Amino acid sequence: MINKVVAGADEAIHDLKDGQTLMLGGFGLCGIPENCINALVRKGIKDLTCISNNAGVDDFGIGLLLQSRQVKKMISSYVGENAEFERQLLSGELEVELIPQGTLATRCLAAGYGMPAIFTPAGVGTEVAEGKEVRNFNGKEYLMEYAFEADFAIVKAWKGDTAGNLIYKSTARNFNPVMATAGKITIAEVEELVEAGELDPDQIHTPGVYVHRIFQGVDYEKRIEQRTLRSKNP
Repeated sequence: MINKVVAGADEAIHDLKDGQTLMLGGFGLCGIPENCINALVRKGIKDLTCISNNAGVDDFGIGLLLQSRQVKKMISSYVGENAEFERQLLSGELEVELIPQGTLATRCLAAGYGMPAIFTPAGVGTEVAEGKEVRNFNGKEYLMEYAFEADFAIVKAWKGDTAGNLIYKSTARNFNPVMATAGKITIAEVEELVEAGELDPDQIHTPGVYVHRIFQGVDYEKRIEQRTLRSKNP
């Protein structure tokens, strides 16, 4: 059995280069590959295209890559929590492709399945459809969207084993599993790394066949994007 373990985030991303396209898993600030993002900042590579549901916040997640001007283009669904993202967008410093959330997920899924394109009703008749092919199926119009082509998919899981099998926890299952199947090279950071055979096969969300490198992460902050508290006196 191939041992896919690397020493840490810096080794995991050692061959990432300027101008490449990356998928980054997670939802909001939940389940994001914190260690790999920090390593990308340290490495200083530039002109990246980042595919992610969101763009982090100003001082955390992908927001760190935006602060250091390492991102050329963001392909995202929701970006409303990042003031630096907004500034770069309005000033023309950053290319942005906003995609309906379901379309974003399905284009990832299509890449993992080896399908070149999908047809979706989302975006038909809006600015999203400009310049794209529309087809009619059974009297309803659908927009053709191409599957993503990413050089790397970088995901974060709760547990993993040395063979690359992954288990996600709760909200971290948003985007991480579909992205893990879709990169030419998939890097996984996990909170707990165990030996192959220790995970219950019925609980595995991403089979190790999709994962090329894996390491146990450290010092996870797990920030909450919007903390809401119930009043003591309702």
